[in-house]
Amino acid sequence: MTRAIVHMDLDTFFVSCERLTNSKLNGLPLIIGGGERGVVASCSYEARTFGVRSAMPIKMALRLCPQAKVMKGDMELYSKLSHDVTQVIEEKAPIVEKASIDEFYLDITGMDKFYGCYQWTNELAQSITKETGLPISFALSVNKTVSKIGTGESKPVGRLEIPESMVQPFLNPLSIQKIPMVGDVTFQLLSRIGIRNIQTLSEMPAEVLQRMIGKNGLELWKKANGIDNNPVEPYTERKSISTEHTFLQDTIDIKNLKSILIGMVEKLAFQLRSEEWLTSTVVIKIRYANFDTETKQAKIAYTSADHTLTRAVTDLFDKLYQRRMRLRLVGIRFSGLVRGTYQINLFEDTEEMLSLYQAMDKMKRRYGFDAINRCAGANLKTKQKDVP
Repeated sequence: MTRAIVHMDLDTFFVSCERLTNSKLNGLPLIIGGGERGVVASCSYEARTFGVRSAMPIKMALRLCPQAKVMKGDMELYSKLSHDVTQVIEEKAPIVEKASIDEFYLDITGMDKFYGCYQWTNELAQSITKETGLPISFALSVNKTVSKIGTGESKPVGRLEIPESMVQPFLNPLSIQKIPMVGDVTFQLLSRIGIRNIQTLSEMPAEVLQRMIGKNGLELWKKANGIDNNPVEPYTERKSISTEHTFLQDTIDIKNLKSILIGMVEKLAFQLRSEEWLTSTVVIKIRYANFDTETKQAKIAYTSADHTLTRAVTDLFDKLYQRRMRLRLVGIRFSGLVRGTYQINLFEDTEEMLSLYQAMDKMKRRYGFDAINRCAGANLKTKQKDVP
């Protein structure tokens, strides 16, 4: 049976959320991000016509589009509206994967026997806009790669169906940069030997491509040929990452306890960014010397930033640890995970902050997690275990 895979993407999601709460922003070139030293988290199509794009320094964006209105992002609002859209989709779709805060994959294979797949998807998109007020684009095809590329090509407010017979004709003329796994480095490498569109890439021997770019070569060749067997993985907010720290001796040293917590946050936040997750729920756990165990949790705006998560964890600890009895264990869990990267939450941070995180993460990946750490979390040396 031919698969029917839908990719749905909320159009300029952050901008659309802001316009939903303030109609005076409609039609204006709008930039969502930090201050003058920050970076662009999102921008409207009106701003994009001037060359503004995500992750661009705000200063550069304003040079390109000086009339743009810059707004600080509101992740609490975006998280709520993302949750609202998720609920609408989950109520109607059989299998849903939430790929990020603003995009979804749906597997509706077999639905054409009872109801046209395209008609059903179109009505779902209309329901989302009607119930949430947010515009959404989609593409329906035979796999995740083709449908995702299709959504990008159909925006804004696009509705596209790419049947199996049209997959290669649709892909062939497009730039290889349209393939999700092709970054700047791979694009420059392939461009130098004349491979710039997907058709040329698809006709290249897979073995040669694998020798050129390594283990991802075969996967890239498959995507260029419209082959992608990856399943739609049902989304669940039960996914989490966590770690616990058991003390060699029970302690009541508040300064040391907070230092330990900061180190734990740094480790988990690095894992979030490495695996491209954002968390929306922070849980802290403490176990007293008499084995009494208590937990406390808080909802936060989606993030993977150390400093944001550290603030949430230490605030929870202050509220939870009230008995002033010695502790034998502390634990942290981040849950409510969605796919996404740190840069979408750069509303208060500067370009320098983003560069710092990227540099630190690069060093950790190359030389190991302990290659560089914050001084405040440097006491994390005693017994600790990660919890799946």
